[in-house]
Amino acid sequence: MTELDERKLDPAVALASLDETAPREPHRLFALKQGDCFAVADAYGDIRGAGDGFFRDDTRVLSEFRLTVGGRQTSLLGASLSQDNVLFTSNLTNLPMQSVGGRDIPQGAIHIERVRLLWQDRLFERVTLSNYSQETSAIRVSLHFAADFRDMFEVRGSTRLKRGMAHAAEMDATSVLLRYDGLDGLARLSAISFSQAPDQLSAERADFLIAVTKRSSKVLYIEVGPEAAETPDRDRFRAAAARARFGMRAKRRHGATVHSSGRVFNDWVERARADVALLTTELATGPYPYAGIPWFSTAFGRDGVISALQMLWLNPGLARGVLAFLAQHQATETSPFSDSQPGKIMHETRKGEMAALRELPFGRYYGGVDTTPLYIHLACAYADRTGDMDFIDRLWPSLTAAAEWTEEASRATGFVTYQRAAESGLANQGWKDSFDSVFHADGRIPKGPIALVEVQGYVFAAFRGLAALARRRGGYAQAEHWESRAEEMRIAVERDFWLDDLGFYALAIDGAGEPCKVRTSNAGHLLFVGLPEPARAQMVADQLLSATFHSGWGLRTLADDAVFFNPMSYHNGSIWPHDTAICGVGLARYGERESVVRLMSGTFESAVHFNMRLPELFCGFTRSPGEAPIAYPVACLPQAWSAGSAFMLMQACLGLEIDGWDGQIRVTRPRLPIGIDTLTLRHLNVGDRAVDLTFQRVGDRVVAFLADRHEGLVPLIVRT
Repeated sequence: MTELDERKLDPAVALASLDETAPREPHRLFALKQGDCFAVADAYGDIRGAGDGFFRDDTRVLSEFRLTVGGRQTSLLGASLSQDNVLFTSNLTNLPMQSVGGRDIPQGAIHIERVRLLWQDRLFERVTLSNYSQETSAIRVSLHFAADFRDMFEVRGSTRLKRGMAHAAEMDATSVLLRYDGLDGLARLSAISFSQAPDQLSAERADFLIAVTKRSSKVLYIEVGPEAAETPDRDRFRAAAARARFGMRAKRRHGATVHSSGRVFNDWVERARADVALLTTELATGPYPYAGIPWFSTAFGRDGVISALQMLWLNPGLARGVLAFLAQHQATETSPFSDSQPGKIMHETRKGEMAALRELPFGRYYGGVDTTPLYIHLACAYADRTGDMDFIDRLWPSLTAAAEWTEEASRATGFVTYQRAAESGLANQGWKDSFDSVFHADGRIPKGPIALVEVQGYVFAAFRGLAALARRRGGYAQAEHWESRAEEMRIAVERDFWLDDLGFYALAIDGAGEPCKVRTSNAGHLLFVGLPEPARAQMVADQLLSATFHSGWGLRTLADDAVFFNPMSYHNGSIWPHDTAICGVGLARYGERESVVRLMSGTFESAVHFNMRLPELFCGFTRSPGEAPIAYPVACLPQAWSAGSAFMLMQACLGLEIDGWDGQIRVTRPRLPIGIDTLTLRHLNVGDRAVDLTFQRVGDRVVAFLADRHEGLVPLIVRT
């Protein structure tokens, strides 16, 4: 008789023996995503129901998923994501415990490997137990599970007066079905299926008594999906893994690749590229980079546009997908609840129960003041990069509608302003959208409508770009009109936002016409679009690069002498990699390319400390020798525009521009990142051709050249 047969498990005893007080080492959260599903768990592979979980269409369909062995928490050996972001692996071992028969098993006798992936709305997991002791052991393995079916906004902290109905669990020999009927009339299901029948099964736990002979392994397969699976097994797991990896490879093949002489630098670039691919979802309109996991795994207008701008030089197809989606969802009516007006571009879309019931406005929400001019700017940049006028012609009615909204929004004051139309909307509607991110120097919160400085820069770029496109289409009257509007905006910003006493641009102008005399990174976005006159741009650049803003890891969002400065805040002194990258492009535009090299170095070194993955933001403390950057505790990871910042800064360093109209590559005063001697761009598309372009350090200069096999096909113009 085996030890497995000697003693059957008492569920009450098992629950009592669960050691919740076992010390847990500091750990990171790990995210997987596929389509409109994502999972966030700790390094143990456990979901504990805080901000973590398995989510489908903005609903948490698994709020607990914990593995215990011998009634105890396991001990963490290590955890990682595969380079392509498809597989999560956690390596664990047992704490001191007893076998099912009561024999003591020392710590480290059993190795537990958890491997997880997502594919087609389903979570697949393989649990392998390997016995490295000299004794055959019967082990109690327990999986604790629950599904609270909470809307994403409930998980983030929103409260609801009413919820739908949660049904009693339905069980058969190898599965448990959990069901919730939402107030929106939709049934949401979570079926947990096992490769073998549990020895004990309840609505919240499955217990397996597994005999593992010495020097052998046993495998358990688990699946969680909207319906019970066929019996999970090795073949289903391997097939799902193969398809998921093939799908990810297909996404990563789009666009040019980067390879350098720096091994660690290459690791960062590969991780950033993999993160952009992970967050990119194939929609009916084309690829779209979702903003970030866990809070923003959906299509955001601003985030999608900026991510597409960051990747445009390498992969213009991403911009095309973003533009097509946003054009399809452009507002056609006025609604205070959703903050929409005809021509306005969407800020956010959600699929959860609260959005469907209009408990909040984010089902399709338009409360972003900058998204519409940024959308126009992306379209113009895409056209310059590709020369794809056929697509621009199809997009033209949407672009002109967006331009009309922009002009109407600026009619009253000459600036594009925001003031939320309903109390349920966002109070601040720029990229710094927290409640205290816009303020006066004395700490007063300004009254609306508010004109943000960077938004006026985006409007300037939008009108200037549209004018150039209109000329190409033969619309000379339109072109002259938009050129005039761009120049009017430039003059107005220089007149009303410039602060002589600070040598800087005001953060905003409030509803009373009073400037918010606060120095913020927003002014760097004006450099990004090329609005300031050179002397003023230099004054802004000098301050951005001073210790007031530059922490050593990146640029703070707020000067360190401001009344609300707090390096641990969301927007008032933290470091956002995408913001640093946008400012970096602006600095390069005005000749500060060596400074951009230093910014890229700090950003790369930050990524190294964050295991090669830049978070949404991190704290803005000043860099000290031997110390790492300080994490912001609830930052999204991964975040599309943080991953894309690597490529935006790289382009700014290289001084590279691709002219899709003339089929040329232009390189101006190229620089390589610190420590990199060669960098090659492979399969860089210019028109209908693909070329390899190499940058090489030669003494104190950087030269650029095309691979021999491409010579003569694409003109390369280098200015030193």
